[in-house]
Amino acid sequence: MKEVLVTGHTGFMGTAVTEELLARGWHVTGLSRERRLPEREGLRQVTFDLLDREAVSAFFRRQAFDAVIHLAWYIGPKCHGHDVNMAWLEASLHLLFCFQQAGGRVFQGCGTVSEYDFSWGYLSEDRTPLVNGSLHGACKAALYSTARAFCAGHGMMFKWPRPFNLYGPNERPSRLMPGVILSALRGEEIRVSECRQMLDYLYVGDTARGIVDIFESDATDAVNVCSGKPVQLRAVVERIAALTDFRGDIRWGAIPAAVEYPLIAGSNRKLAALGWEPKVSLEEGLKKTVEWWKRRSCRV
Repeated sequence: MKEVLVTGHTGFMGTAVTEELLARGWHVTGLSRERRLPEREGLRQVTFDLLDREAVSAFFRRQAFDAVIHLAWYIGPKCHGHDVNMAWLEASLHLLFCFQQAGGRVFQGCGTVSEYDFSWGYLSEDRTPLVNGSLHGACKAALYSTARAFCAGHGMMFKWPRPFNLYGPNERPSRLMPGVILSALRGEEIRVSECRQMLDYLYVGDTARGIVDIFESDATDAVNVCSGKPVQLRAVVERIAALTDFRGDIRWGAIPAAVEYPLIAGSNRKLAALGWEPKVSLEEGLKKTVEWWKRRSCRV
């Protein structure tokens, strides 16, 4: 039986990854702090706080897993500079240690585009330095380098997908794309930055397929999970306005840009070598996302 432990399985990306694993015949033990997904065959759910060291230790004393996909991390308000990133770095290393002590053999973490030095613009796993000004990026990069060395020292397989800018249904309403969609659907003024940046967007379902493809393959180390096709953020906002029939005002420059670099895009060469390719275009993905929020907007 194919079994895997997935942390953060109820999050935006975690839900999509869990669904992809189940569709491929994996039995998933999902670990989250509070939320639970609807019960279904092949899914067992466990609830506790990964920041609780003793709870993590006790969990791995009771049971062992051959493989883990560790997705859990803080993604709330001001996540790029929040001090809780340091707590998640410590908790992730403790989880890795307990997993190894219980006989774990395959550790797949989850990186972020924020590990990279954005000044390089076009980012690749082999050439771009891991130098980022955000605490989030620094802590993820620290986990990457430490976990890689730990796994090598203990004969474990180490995998590290690096998702870029994913989007799609079920994202937190406070995030940029859902926020623009909800403002448009409500007829409110859309307040955004100048949105001149060129960014690399990938639909959440394609992101999940990439993460599971990496997990099921012989690929090791860092692998970008991205479209490889940058698009200007302003064009995304304008397309959302068109898809929602928005006739109000878009206040460009009303808020500061989260990232000032003009180009943040990635090479997906390593992922494509596994046979992966995106199935959902940006246009189709935006339509799916807008329709999802239309169905739910009355409850948000």
